[in-house]
Amino acid sequence: SEVAKRAPMPVATNMCVTQFDHIAPAVAKRAVGVILTDHHMWGGMRATVELGRLCRTFGLGVSMHSNSHLGISLAAMVHVAAAVPELTYACDTHYPWQTDEVIKGGKLRIQDGSVAVPDRPGLGVDLDRDALGRLNEQYRRAGLALRDDVAEMHKIDPAWRPHKGDW
Repeated sequence: SEVAKRAPMPVATNMCVTQFDHIAPAVAKRAVGVILTDHHMWGGMRATVELGRLCRTFGLGVSMHSNSHLGISLAAMVHVAAAVPELTYACDTHYPWQTDEVIKGGKLRIQDGSVAVPDRPGLGVDLDRDALGRLNEQYRRAGLALRDDVAEMHKIDPAWRPHKGDW
């Protein structure tokens, strides 16, 4: 909350306010101005729409966090963004950096900073099952079945302990 007091612009959160029950204490302390949502982490597409409504209630802005996703995830992100009127900040995506794809027809097109909302049923994309199989096999061979941020941080600072801030 000290950063938010001194910042000349709304502070966006990604690593602190990551669940619905984090919102009330963050709002009470005026710690954030923009919630970064992610349909993978906030309970899915419908929950993300609800998050937008909740942010409207508290006067918070909404944007979208991204990570290394493929076209099926970006298609879902585009649909969610179109369904959340409270989303007034630009969305983040790492999609242009991806070299592989699991949707038929190749990568979704980003034109002038935007992706058109697919107009076909569902997410509007078709899975390339062969490509999905290849990437699944690559994932299995890599041996990275679990994400362990604590172990990675311990490589840098052995004394580091995870802390959920009180904003």
